[in-house]
Amino acid sequence: MGRVSHDFSGARVVVIGASRGGIGASIARAFADAGAEVAITGVEDAPAPEDAARFAYLRLDVTDTEAVRAYAAGYSALDVLINCAAITRRGEEMAPEFFSHVLDVNLTGSFRCAEALHPALKAATGTIINIASMYARFGSPRNPAYGASKAGVEQLTKSLAIAWAPDGIRVNAISPGFIVTEQSARARQDPAFTAAIEARTPLSRWGQPSDITGAALFLASDASSFMTGTCLPVDGGYSVA
Repeated sequence: MGRVSHDFSGARVVVIGASRGGIGASIARAFADAGAEVAITGVEDAPAPEDAARFAYLRLDVTDTEAVRAYAAGYSALDVLINCAAITRRGEEMAPEFFSHVLDVNLTGSFRCAEALHPALKAATGTIINIASMYARFGSPRNPAYGASKAGVEQLTKSLAIAWAPDGIRVNAISPGFIVTEQSARARQDPAFTAAIEARTPLSRWGQPSDITGAALFLASDASSFMTGTCLPVDGGYSVA
């Protein structure tokens, strides 16, 4: 079956959290391949080598409100904002200080970027796509901060969808399942854990970052023009097994 194509020629897209070659970078590349003008941010000094020459890049700390607002000031209009910046540390999230830091990056960071870029999104009647997680719906004993933050991202998505609908801004989220990324590398070092995930997932595999891009393109396109406040699972069926 062929892939559905989308044309984003001339669209201005910002992907927050796309420097590590994972989901954010994959989404950025997909939008660029569809004709969009894409800029990315991350916490590293530089993005993945294959992206360094392709995208405008800024090292951005999403916990720094003033830095986020300064970055947003460079946009008078923005068609698509992807909030993908997130951290987790499996087995180490019970420490209150780190728990708070995870929420500051994953949840409040997403809000900071959306709030700062709200005027530009309003000017373009743009759309926001937040990256949540299936852990928004499941208990996560080894990643309690990550799970709590992503549940917050899902709720934030619903609230902003209502609040900003009068501005013509649609706000949706994608809820990935288990994806092969740098972030999941620690978990994938446990053979029993990886095998258990594959056994429970109806499609019998872990996802790749490219598996998320179709949902992102769809949610940013006119094909989803009557969708807002949605959290779309892309998890190989894990959440329904």
